[in-house]
Amino acid sequence: MTPLASKLPSPCLDVCKFRLDGGRCIACAMTKKQKKGYKALSKNKQRRAFVLELLGQQAAAKSARGWRRAYLRKCAKKGAEAPFDQIAG
Repeated sequence: MTPLASKLPSPCLDVCKFRLDGGRCIACAMTKKQKKGYKALSKNKQRRAFVLELLGQQAAAKSARGWRRAYLRKCAKKGAEAPFDQIAG
């Protein structure tokens, strides 16, 4: 496996409106605590695991429908490989 060109960017899409159940953001479905926790992750392996867990959280809550497509664009811009299939969802 080749190393990633860049560290995985934050799942945050800079919308930050915490209106969903449990105080989750309408764009990424993260809570304020999760957003702060992501910043503390230093290894791409940890960041990838976090993003995959977030995908599960979004699916369970049926929220953040356009997030995957927007995050793929953000990863491409930063030169990082998104940790999921590149199928828009």
